Amino acid sequence: MTSVREQEAIRKLMVFLREWDSAHKVARSCILDNFIKSNDGKTEPELELEFSQGASLFLARLTVWLRMTYVYSTCLNKLLKSIGIFLSAASGHRYLLEFLEIGGVVILLEILGLNHLKQEDKRESVKLLQLVADAGRKYKELICESYGVQSLAAFLAASDSAEAQEDVQVLLDSLGHGNPKYQNQVYKGLVAVLPCASPRAQQLALQTLRSM
Repeated sequence: MTSVREQEAIRKLMVFLREWDSAHKVARSCILDNFIKSNDGKTEPELELEFSQGASLFLARLTVWLRMTYVYSTCLNKLLKSIGIFLSAASGHRYLLEFLEIGGVVILLEILGLNHLKQEDKRESVKLLQLVADAGRKYKELICESYGVQSLAAFLAASDSAEAQEDVQVLLDSLGHGNPKYQNQVYKGLVAVLPCASPRAQQLALQTLRSM
């Protein structure tokens, strides 16, 4: 049997989830602000404690809303940052798996190719892709299998944000190491950046090629 304290915690979780489910854009934006402020840097056990062992229920709602709205830029930056709290949580590997199960990598890569989205949103997407790549070789392979190298190289060449370009360069460098199956693909992707019109992108591509 659950204790009175556990029952109360579960009740609060269900109230929170119902609040999210019934909220419109502005209210959800406020919920995301509060979530980011209160939970940035927390570990998996801390998130589970915060959500009465039901953190995955909120993550599922975030990923579904991302899948439904990323094309329209609905609170996209806050949504990506909130998902990033789960993906970066220490001991939170299962959160990563849950995100990947809904096609998270493909969504993040598609965000990079949408011209109407802000550079800061695309940069946040690159940061999440870096968290995926940091999880190990099979996750680097998943990014590459999803045409990630082509998407990242195209974004590197076209972006007008130096910070975003640097983030992409770090990710491509990561994909080019410890990933023998796709190392040649990364090499070709970087070479394809060299004729672009951005001197900064050319410089970053050359630096990465040298490190490979």
